[in-house]
Amino acid sequence: MNRRTTIIIIMLLICTLAATSCRVQQVSKSKIRNLINHSSINADHFTGFALYDIEKKKMVYDLNGDKYFTPASNTKLFTFYTALNMLGDSIPGLRYITKGDSLIFWGTGDPSFLHTTLKSTKVYELLKNSKQKLYYSSGNYSGNFYGMGWPYGDFDAYYQAEIGALPIEDNVAVLSADAKGKLQISPSFLKIYLKADSSFHPKSFTVERDLTNNTFRYPLGNVPPDYKQEIPWKTSDELTLALLQDTLKKPLELISVNMPETASTLYSSLSDSVYKRMLWPSDNFIAEQLLLVCSSTLPGPLSTGKVIEYSKKNFLNDLPQEPQWADGSGLSRHDLFTPFTMVALLQKIWNKVGDENRLLGMLPAGGVSGTLKSAYKTDNGKAFVWAKTGSLSNNHNQSGYLVTRKGKKFIFSYMNNNFTRPTAEIRAEMVRIMTEIHNQF
Repeated sequence: MNRRTTIIIIMLLICTLAATSCRVQQVSKSKIRNLINHSSINADHFTGFALYDIEKKKMVYDLNGDKYFTPASNTKLFTFYTALNMLGDSIPGLRYITKGDSLIFWGTGDPSFLHTTLKSTKVYELLKNSKQKLYYSSGNYSGNFYGMGWPYGDFDAYYQAEIGALPIEDNVAVLSADAKGKLQISPSFLKIYLKADSSFHPKSFTVERDLTNNTFRYPLGNVPPDYKQEIPWKTSDELTLALLQDTLKKPLELISVNMPETASTLYSSLSDSVYKRMLWPSDNFIAEQLLLVCSSTLPGPLSTGKVIEYSKKNFLNDLPQEPQWADGSGLSRHDLFTPFTMVALLQKIWNKVGDENRLLGMLPAGGVSGTLKSAYKTDNGKAFVWAKTGSLSNNHNQSGYLVTRKGKKFIFSYMNNNFTRPTAEIRAEMVRIMTEIHNQF
């Protein structure tokens, strides 16, 4: 075989391999298209999907990738990325100054203060151990007690705690039965607001709060031993002061003074622990308060709108489609994002965190933790999906990271809006398709 013949054969082999590679790529894309488009469940509502190859830095496939969807709790990924950019390794827990025999303090929005899970006590210890007179300066939050577009009909639902500069114990009352079948409430200070109502006859034992005040009414009779309910309380400066006094067991006064730029900052919880607590159970309260904490690093009063605009201008100005972003948690239906935008955001988060294990450890893992624990099955005990879910009535989404059996790493956003079938069927179909992508690629 002469040299010319050898070169021709090599060139033919190269062309054959290139063509084969191209066909494999097309087949892969075709398989994904078939999985998404040939799903009868996907066909009866508005579906968006985008799959991005992290290593090749290219979009593999999309369906309605540039269309806007209601993201629900996928919004928390925007809050997460903003906090990654604006906060350090610890959460600012309090701003304060000392003036003579007085200690004056302002809230930063820190959600971890006496939080039932995070249990941050650094702010408590500062105030409890101070020998000075304590003055809480209110008026440091310029927004409403609800986010833009929140439904007032859910005012007594556990997931819709009110927003404020100095939240305490999640801003949620926990009601339960004691060993004698009597109703208990935590914080115990709220007992003064419990009211037995002989005209109240619910089908099963429940407590209702008034829309405009903290009257908690309950039916007469013993409380079932397994009863437990969480109801947000109606916030006010006066209630915050009363709860602080009851907790600290010392007097405080309420004042309203402007916070000087030189005010000291007391840091509380580790930021990663707060992010994880927001993302794993999809905690709306923490998400909203985190945006206020981010706002506390900017001049002026705490403001959700201000920090959203700041983040869009400084961290999110290169997204494929401009996000319509209204709150920190995704409770608002004013929030609208595209699958392309969600993928681009997740790529930014991936790059910002840098440490893959750290990032994936803060996200729910399929079959292992958080909101995805019961949704997926693991592959030989290992998770292959790490994602944030998002659910409102008639809407269910997942956006996150996927690792295949062949070790390929993808970013994905799978969004379902305006369906009328049960959410469980939508969730199961999403899991089936993402599992197939994991298995086949």
